[in-house]
Amino acid sequence: MKLSATTSSICVVVVLLLTISCEASAEDLSDRYLECLNRHSRDISASVHTPKNTTFANILLQSVNNLRFAKPDTPKPLVIITPVRGSQIQSVIYCCRKHGIEMRIRSGGHSFEGLSYVSPVPFVVLDLVEFKKFDFEAKSKTAWVDSGLTNGELYYRIGEASDRLGFPSGLWGNVGVGGIISGGGYGMMMRKYGLAADNVIDARLIDANGRILDRKSMGEDWFWAIRGGGGGSFGVVLSWKVKLVPVPKTVTVFKVTRSVEQNLTTIFHRYQSVAPKFPKELDIRATGQSIVTNSSPRSDKKTMVMRFESLYLGGLDRMLLVMQQHFPELGLLREDCSEVSWLQAMLYFSEFDLHMSPQILLNRTILPRTPFKGRSDYTQVPIPVQGLEGLWEMMYKLPPRKGTLQFTPYGGRMDEISESALPFPYRSRTLYKFNVLVDTETDEEARLEWLRSLARYLTPYVTKNPRSAYVNYVNLWMGTNNLKGTTSYEQASRWGKRYFKNNFDRLVQIKSAVDPDNFFRHEQSIPPITL
Repeated sequence: MKLSATTSSICVVVVLLLTISCEASAEDLSDRYLECLNRHSRDISASVHTPKNTTFANILLQSVNNLRFAKPDTPKPLVIITPVRGSQIQSVIYCCRKHGIEMRIRSGGHSFEGLSYVSPVPFVVLDLVEFKKFDFEAKSKTAWVDSGLTNGELYYRIGEASDRLGFPSGLWGNVGVGGIISGGGYGMMMRKYGLAADNVIDARLIDANGRILDRKSMGEDWFWAIRGGGGGSFGVVLSWKVKLVPVPKTVTVFKVTRSVEQNLTTIFHRYQSVAPKFPKELDIRATGQSIVTNSSPRSDKKTMVMRFESLYLGGLDRMLLVMQQHFPELGLLREDCSEVSWLQAMLYFSEFDLHMSPQILLNRTILPRTPFKGRSDYTQVPIPVQGLEGLWEMMYKLPPRKGTLQFTPYGGRMDEISESALPFPYRSRTLYKFNVLVDTETDEEARLEWLRSLARYLTPYVTKNPRSAYVNYVNLWMGTNNLKGTTSYEQASRWGKRYFKNNFDRLVQIKSAVDPDNFFRHEQSIPPITL
């Protein structure tokens, strides 16, 4: 049907009026919210940033670690608040509830789907960047750790306190402590000491009513839920009391790369079986990409390379004996390895040079950022050689270095902890976690379709009923909650069971008890549901 000129003009006017109305409405909502904040927290003005402030864009983008959500059309918050004390957070929560505004909580900004700083409905960002205290208790070998600290800042502060203590948190130095612990949190000492969340012994949290609670006052169910039940569902965790773990004065690290032409397929097939059975002190993760090399017999000169990187909690001589006994196929040489301190090792696994000053870990923005989409799986049986060869072929369909495979072996301490000990359920019978990242800087739709096709290819080789995933690698393709109103158990289970298996039911019950109005919410937050 062809519109007349008059009708077309009317449509344009209507669209313009609606746009102006929406902008005015958002501005009015923001003004009312700011008025509420200033009335209830007179010292908060320096911590409030609106689009009218010159600081707004920089503060928003400095913790956007997936640049897929740094586009001009990405929804922006009405306000960003960077509080410095708990009372200010209480005011933020009160005013959000009063004016019906959603609140997103940001620690390090590493949500794979940008859930800590993006929302399709009017929202504010509560950025915990100023919450970065580290209080060490030497006698008990514990520390209170603020949620705004990064892994790098945490490791540096531990290193200042002692060269014989560490903490089993994540690899990347700029990842926020609050986010990683909320989802479980794994690193290079997971096989020795379990998850970051396994080593949390207390916490301080602000609930939807503004109460500040600790482990005793929140109760064991609530305390259980926040250690692995995902961020943004149960409150604002201000700080965590963690148990630091003993580390040797000297540890051993290496990074070696093998290609298909160097027998990678056979080496990696063997790796799948032996890596979860290494002594607890040894962890070897593997990261694979396709590259172009003249040594490849393929017409396109592509090959697969896998980098094997390791932390051994002990000296070089002992590690070489362990490798010769358990994994001689890798062909590790003495010159591939370095003996360093635990703090230097944490530098190494954040992709810094071994001999750089540890102070580089205090830089929250130095590591590279890219636009990407990721997804995760778990395996319980090794992928056969034929399956690996098909996986390499899938990788060759992308331009070189635009897709990354990450393999994190389990076993050790993880085999000894019950699936129900925390919301994070992947313990015994898990060989490794399998993560896939694809760069979406160009050809985004084609690369997203490649990722979907890869997921279909992997179906025979990964867990089933449910097909498992890691909540800290959040993936909205699995399903989402309703933006408004309630979400059914059946709807939420589509993604919830994949992250938490049977622990999802307990999380739902706890959420229904502690936040029945669902104030703390996002697309995959735990919903309150009457079971």
